[in-house]
Amino acid sequence: MGSNEKAALMLGHRSFVAEVKGPLGGGESAGTAMSDVTNVGKQDEGRRGGPHHVGAQELSKLYSPAKRLQEWVCVILCLGLMAVNGVFLITCFSIAHLPFLFLSIVAGMLVADFASGLVHWGADTWGSVEMPLFGKAFIRPFREHHIDPTAITRHDWIETNGDNCMLTLLPMTVLACSFVTLSAVQLEARHSWNCFVYVLAVFVTLTNQIHKWSHTYHGLPQVVELLQKWHLILPRRHHRIHHVSPHETYFCITTGWLNYPLEFLGFWGTLETLIEKLTGARPRADDLKWACKVK
Repeated sequence: MGSNEKAALMLGHRSFVAEVKGPLGGGESAGTAMSDVTNVGKQDEGRRGGPHHVGAQELSKLYSPAKRLQEWVCVILCLGLMAVNGVFLITCFSIAHLPFLFLSIVAGMLVADFASGLVHWGADTWGSVEMPLFGKAFIRPFREHHIDPTAITRHDWIETNGDNCMLTLLPMTVLACSFVTLSAVQLEARHSWNCFVYVLAVFVTLTNQIHKWSHTYHGLPQVVELLQKWHLILPRRHHRIHHVSPHETYFCITTGWLNYPLEFLGFWGTLETLIEKLTGARPRADDLKWACKVK
C-alpha cells in the first residue's frame, strides 16, 4: 500500500471514529462528538477529514451561483409536479386499488434504494471533478462528502435536494401528462403502476435529505429518528460503514435495504473489476486524489 492509500485509509478511519462517538455509537453526547470532529480537523488539515481539510475547502468553493439557480428551478418544478400528481392519484383512487397499493409502495422504495446505490457508486467510483460541465456540478459534492462527511449537514434544503429533484422531473412530468391525456378507463388500469412511479419519484427526491439525516447527530424530528430506528429510511449506524476508506461498500442510501444482498453477491466489486478490465480506469482514483490533497 502506497503513502497516498495509507493517508486515505487514515482519513476514512478517523472520520468513522469521529462519527461513532455520536449518540448511536455509545458514550458521548452529540455536542461532544461534534466538537471532536471539529478539533480533529483543526489538528491536521492535510490528513484528517472535516471542513479544515484542504481538499474540502477547495471543493466547497466550486459551488457556483449557476449551480444554485439550477437547484432552485428544479426544486420548484419538482415540488409543483409532486403536488399535482398526488392530487390526481388521490382523485383516481378506489377501494379496489387497495390490495396493490402496499406492493406499489414497497416496490417503489426498493427501486429507489437501488437507484440511489447505482448513482452513488457511479459518482464515488468513476469520473473526476475536472470533467467538463458534469464534474463540478455533480461529481464535486461526492468528493467533498468523503473528505468532510458532515458538510452535508450545513447545506440548506435547496443545496441538499436540488439535484435529486432534477432527476425526477422527467418521470413526474410524464406522469402528470398521463393524467390529463388518458381516459378514465386507462387511468383505472394503470393506477398501480402510477402509484409505483410516484412513490419511486418521491423517494428518489428525498434520498439526499434522508442521507443528510443519517449524518445529523442532534435536533432530528422524533418521527425521523423512529423511521431510522425501524429501518424504513437509512439509519445512521448503517451508513457509517460506507464512510470507512476506501468507501467501496454500502452505496444504497435511501433505505439501505439492498446493501445486504448486494454486498453478499459482491455486486459492486464485480462491476468495478469488469469496467477496470475493459477500460483500464482505476476505481476511486479521483476520490483518492482529493482525499490526499494537502496544498
